[in-house]
Amino acid sequence: MKDRIACLGYGALTPLGQTARQTYEAVRKGESALGLLPQGSPLGQDAVVSLFEDRSVLDNLSFFDTIGIKAASQAIEASGIDPSSPRVSFILSTIKGNIEALGSEESDYSIAESAARIASYFHNPNPPLVVSNACISGLAALLQGRRMLLSGRCDYAVVIGAEVQSRFIISGFQSLKAVSASPCKPFDDSRDGLNLGEASAAIVLGRSEEGWEIADGAVRNDAYHISSPSRTGEGSYKVLRYVLDSIDVKDLAFVNVHGTATLFNDEMEAVALDRAGLGDIPINSLKGFLGHTMGAAGVIESILSILSCEDGVVLPTRGFSEIGVSRHVNISSEERPCEGRAFIKLMSGFGGVNGALLFRKGGRV
Repeated sequence: MKDRIACLGYGALTPLGQTARQTYEAVRKGESALGLLPQGSPLGQDAVVSLFEDRSVLDNLSFFDTIGIKAASQAIEASGIDPSSPRVSFILSTIKGNIEALGSEESDYSIAESAARIASYFHNPNPPLVVSNACISGLAALLQGRRMLLSGRCDYAVVIGAEVQSRFIISGFQSLKAVSASPCKPFDDSRDGLNLGEASAAIVLGRSEEGWEIADGAVRNDAYHISSPSRTGEGSYKVLRYVLDSIDVKDLAFVNVHGTATLFNDEMEAVALDRAGLGDIPINSLKGFLGHTMGAAGVIESILSILSCEDGVVLPTRGFSEIGVSRHVNISSEERPCEGRAFIKLMSGFGGVNGALLFRKGGRV
């Protein structure tokens, strides 16, 4: 048990559900949180975005802080840990945080201060850690939590991924011509861009012989380009090869890919999967259900993948119809059965960052 770092509790707040389980059940029903915002919407942009219906906040906190706290509260309750213990560390994953509120004279809405407010809400005495590493932030935060536990720095890590959308974020992606005006189509021949989304999710990590283990993980930067992924999938291939050293491929149920539905991301992942010998392993992308939730994506997509693997299914890739990448990948718009006791979560992001986590089931779940 000493070196087995497991997921002890989950929490989530998304436009599809108030908990991780509700969100998962909505996904299995084929529901999507994506919708076209008309001109004059609160974000002032014409883009497909998932938005929470309830944007209420806790006293003296921002909406961003509130959704992080709510997801963390669910995960903490499920795990049964004492969040005020000095042996508990909080890790916040986000790319932009509450960026629309920056410059406000009423309060400090920097990411660091948001993380401090979230930890303080739970009376935790330790300075929280912020992980902000483009689109792999949530995955990198989970890997950091695992490393902190293995090093003995803490006994438990509360890893929170959260993101809310803003005019600033949407306009940035639009300037790259990366936003689709219709629901995204990962790996499809007619894909024309991503959809942005928002969500919060949390996982409590700790030592246990039971439950889902983060068995291994890696982050690599191929430094190919500031916004374009490597044409050879170099960084993604390297993280896949690293985690594959810890498992027999036949034991893999699936690979949950990044799958943003941009032209270059999906092609790069297909190349990396093929190079790693995973062309026949089932893959899926969950972006068609929640959109690209950025700093929350690595956490919420890991949770949904765990729940689906427990049920023995590979969740479908919503929006996919006809293969649109140059390499063979085993993808489907239909839910499929699976028997493996492990899966890989794969992500990539701006600046050439790439990450992979290997999740493995053990004991009772």
